[in-house]
Amino acid sequence: MPDLPSKTAPMAAGPRPAASPPPSTAKTEAPRVAVASLVGTTIEYYDFAVYGTASALVLGPAFFPSGNPTVSSLAAFLTFAAAFLSRPLGVVLFGTIGDRLGRRKALVASLLLMGVATVGVGLLPTYESAGLLAPVLLVTLRLLQGISMGGEWGGAVLLAAEHAPPGRRALYASIPQAGPSLGFLLSTAVILPTLNIVGRDGFVDWAWRIPFLLSTVLVVIGLWVRTTVSESPVFNATADRTTRPPAKASEVTSESASRFPLVTLLKRYPGRVLLGTGAAIGGSAVYYLTIVYSISYGPKELGIPQNTMLTAASIGAAAGIAITLPVARLSDRIGRRPVMLTGAVGCVVWAVPMYASLSSRDGLVITGAYTVGLMFLALMFSPVAAFLPELFPARLRYTGASAAFILANTLGGGFAPLVATWLNSHWESPLVLGFYTGTLCLLSLLCLLALPETRDQEFDI
Repeated sequence: MPDLPSKTAPMAAGPRPAASPPPSTAKTEAPRVAVASLVGTTIEYYDFAVYGTASALVLGPAFFPSGNPTVSSLAAFLTFAAAFLSRPLGVVLFGTIGDRLGRRKALVASLLLMGVATVGVGLLPTYESAGLLAPVLLVTLRLLQGISMGGEWGGAVLLAAEHAPPGRRALYASIPQAGPSLGFLLSTAVILPTLNIVGRDGFVDWAWRIPFLLSTVLVVIGLWVRTTVSESPVFNATADRTTRPPAKASEVTSESASRFPLVTLLKRYPGRVLLGTGAAIGGSAVYYLTIVYSISYGPKELGIPQNTMLTAASIGAAAGIAITLPVARLSDRIGRRPVMLTGAVGCVVWAVPMYASLSSRDGLVITGAYTVGLMFLALMFSPVAAFLPELFPARLRYTGASAAFILANTLGGGFAPLVATWLNSHWESPLVLGFYTGTLCLLSLLCLLALPETRDQEFDI
């Protein structure tokens, strides 16, 4: 595997432009950029979480009617997974935009695409009124959501990290990293009151559309916020270097290759992409099995009240958010790997007890188990926002970080509800969820052990 960029690596010919803004500018701009990234990521994950919850509650019978509830659930979760399959297209599209045209342009485009697709789901006819056209349109919109998500995470954490003051890269990059959990909490804050007001029958009949349509307001706010922040200073410095006439033939080859970031990435850093993917795969499984699958599994298979499951997952997610920034700051001080390795070990050990708590059917027990599990997840996922971008040079960073994270999300998260549904159709105990998740977290642990520490790497090359 190629070495990480060295502090002593030779610079390109010619004067090297400043990669970071002056300290006074950084202090005022960096927090604004981080918050803007957080707002956009929260909205994108709100849209995704709304679909995940709706697929667990409504979309199976509404778009894939069947006499067998398991078949309907599998079909609904299959459309959930479809968005993960299209995420690599988003990596290619938005990674190319982000590495060649700018991080901010890619982020604005990804948010706009997500908004159009999510509102479209809220306007769809069901199978009862449109027949096969309804599920076809649903899957199409899900694919568009997936393409959007393929470009969201990498751009959001990268824009924040590349604006960050020295020594605080993980802290600023972790701010948009709270977006997935905040998006879930926001979706729950809309879905739970709607369920309580109209009842389950009313929600299934028509009110499930409300959370999707509310995305219109959120997307408008997000677009306004994202268009008011400045472009990454690291990207601007890189763009300045690539517009200079090359000093030698080898530089021509390097600059030409940067026109196709994914091709260059796979040629030069295939091992780092695979190990980065493995490092994040376990955390993705924990998140999506807890936030998406168990919300359906608990009520349907174990008779746990729906509100109990949503509340337990929400409290656990809030606890994870609460420690996100302190964990990131710790990783800025002692390194990424020690913190992430602690989280990985915790997730391996706690996976079985966490899902075993579902057998108790006790809301307090489940909430406590989920809270501990999602706090271990925060130890893994808070530093990864800086860790993955630090594995790649600036001209490939958007594509590289996005590729590793999105592959992990697709393999560990997108297919998790499908795999879990199949496993529980053969073994009824929720313990099987713990063994499945624990195995993926063990894989993450091994990949982290194989990767180097990145805290002190140069970030402007």
